[in-house]
Amino acid sequence: MFFSDITTARKKITPYIKKTELLYANRLSEQVLTDVYLKLENLQFSGSFKVRGALHKLLTLTDEQRQCGVIAASAGNHAQGVAIGAKQLGIQAKIVMPKTAPLAKVNATKRFGAEVILAGDFYDEAYAHACELQKQTGMTFIHPFDDEAVIAGQGTIGLEMYEAQPDLEIVFIPIGGGGLAAGVGYALKTLNPNIRIIGVQSAHANSMQYSLQHGCVERICVARTIADGIAVATPGQHTFPLCQNYVDQVVTVTETQMAVAMLDLLENCNLLCEGAGAASVAAIQNYPELIEGKKVGAILSGGNIDINTFESVINTGLKALGRRSEIKLSLTDHPGELARLLDLIAEQEANILHIRQSRDRDNLTLYQMGVTLVFETLDQSHKERVLYALEQAGYLLCTLPADAKLSLPSSY
Repeated sequence: MFFSDITTARKKITPYIKKTELLYANRLSEQVLTDVYLKLENLQFSGSFKVRGALHKLLTLTDEQRQCGVIAASAGNHAQGVAIGAKQLGIQAKIVMPKTAPLAKVNATKRFGAEVILAGDFYDEAYAHACELQKQTGMTFIHPFDDEAVIAGQGTIGLEMYEAQPDLEIVFIPIGGGGLAAGVGYALKTLNPNIRIIGVQSAHANSMQYSLQHGCVERICVARTIADGIAVATPGQHTFPLCQNYVDQVVTVTETQMAVAMLDLLENCNLLCEGAGAASVAAIQNYPELIEGKKVGAILSGGNIDINTFESVINTGLKALGRRSEIKLSLTDHPGELARLLDLIAEQEANILHIRQSRDRDNLTLYQMGVTLVFETLDQSHKERVLYALEQAGYLLCTLPADAKLSLPSSY
């Protein structure tokens, strides 16, 4: 693969894709004390960068290959990219997606005209099933990352970033199989050899980080993650050596860190991002030693998220920031006790979202009532002031563990 492959890919796909903005993120820059620019691939026509590589690959097919149709495996974003490209070019498309793929991505892929088959719990299982179907049907397989044409298509993002902000010093890129990081890293390092490229993976799916540490492609066990778009167990044979050459470091972020980043992007930038798309921002927020004094770029790789999932993400993010909490306590069961509790919380200027009373909880006497409260506060210090006030008033508290689910009503 050559740099000219990326510049050629750009010429081919330009009529079909959106040139996304490189946005200066004011609030995020203030938060991390350095200049941060966000590449908004979450606002691409398909909702992610994947349409670039998929379209470029489709545009390289022969007439005979187009007639036979194409097949792909994807957790969602590549599926939509292939479906959109195939529809634009009049090609039949069959997509195999994991059973755990977000419903929004499955439905969107169907809307774009592709046939969707659900198989396996993770991408690699869906990929294996797609390979079997490819042998049976003779359709052309469109790999989501391990294909030079696809990598070149993703690399066009790097060209756009350099043109918009040539003095970027460090760029954070989400990594699954490595197609995005390989292409963008190649493009940016060619244009500016001094730029640092940092790959970002979910701590639940760090196959590229593990492989780079061991010097060869390795398969790992992947746990379920909100960053489903980068939950890949095995890096690509094409992407791995490119990442060795053009990615300086790979870091990982946790589920909670990604949830906080997603919430932050929505609240402060008015940007809806999926877990994989927000991984780059999560890394910026949690690796301050890497960005100090640097002009930073980050790719928001996708914004296709299931709304039901996003509700849980918001709750997780708010809890991590100390803005939403759940406590359980016991009250003496006689008139006025609950009112006294609520008055005390109101005095601390906290807002109660949900309250539940029960006499059936374990360890309650005949004269006690159990109360569960979900309340919101401004930040961690405000939350701690509320808890301190309750403890000083004599209430014995049981707080919800950091990784537990809040007991909000289903209609919330």
